Amino acid sequence: MGRHVVINAAERFLVTGAFGCIGSWVIRELAAAGAMVVGLDVGADPRRLRQIMTPEALGAIPLVRGDIADLATIEQTIDTYEITNVIHLAALQVPFCRADPPQGARVNVLGTVNVLEAVRRRRNRMHHVVYASSIAAYDEPGTAAGGPLAMSRAPSTIYGVYKRTNEATALRYWEDEHLSSIGLRPHTVYGLGRDQGLTAAPTTAMLAAAGRVPYQIPFGGRCQLQYVADIAAMFINASRARYEGAAVVNPPGTVVHVSDVIAAIERAAPEAAGMISFAGQPLPFPAEVDSRSFTQIVGHFDPIAFDEGVRRTLNAFRQLLRERLIEPPVSDR
Repeated sequence: MGRHVVINAAERFLVTGAFGCIGSWVIRELAAAGAMVVGLDVGADPRRLRQIMTPEALGAIPLVRGDIADLATIEQTIDTYEITNVIHLAALQVPFCRADPPQGARVNVLGTVNVLEAVRRRRNRMHHVVYASSIAAYDEPGTAAGGPLAMSRAPSTIYGVYKRTNEATALRYWEDEHLSSIGLRPHTVYGLGRDQGLTAAPTTAMLAAAGRVPYQIPFGGRCQLQYVADIAAMFINASRARYEGAAVVNPPGTVVHVSDVIAAIERAAPEAAGMISFAGQPLPFPAEVDSRSFTQIVGHFDPIAFDEGVRRTLNAFRQLLRERLIEPPVSDR
């Protein structure tokens, strides 16, 4: 499978966290492929969807406002729209979980349990669950003897703790209830709409370059960059894969140093040369992961070239800035 999304007409998708970055792109890709897709989100402002879809296309998508922590809401949405495939993306990001751990657990952990339970009760007519885990589920590099992809200690963030809990919960639902699932662990997703979370900084740097505003990425080191349209397609492909079990897979991406991110930005926006910098320690996650697990479970995927993803993102930001639909970040210099 490549980036092209292929849909079976009998499939009906529910995307939780529909107004988030990845959720918005999953809805966009499904709608573009002609799929029946419903969005569920606790919010009221689909601003990211408006950035990437025409008003006509967005107007054709049923959007349900509801709390992922309310099981009845999930069940009612699944039944009302006769959903066959759930792509579960609703979550609070690292800073929000750190600021309010009880709310983070309510959304990230209870919400995932609710999705698994709702599908379990209808598993005779539904596909396996696909959900977002995270690179943050791994131990911080250098803290365990098990190598760079260890899970022998607690993750370095409470967000990572919640994501690892979800992986264990999905395994229990398979072994105890025979409900299948595939979790994907994105690393550093970039592209239009990525404006929250610890790893949003490379995208913020691209917006700064498009707006000719100085910006410093607050971490260094190497990381695995994944273009948001690619990640969306990978979640869709995972939902359509034939699979039984409880797998957690690492999606492919491009491993670069933060300095390479800046170089790619400057190639796409020469006018911003010297305006983007970085400082700080590497992210508290493994710098890269082996994506063979994704290939084995979901299928082959060819990510977009990194320079091309940066170019597309910058061009999209330039257009939105011209239309005054977004603002550049506040200069940190």
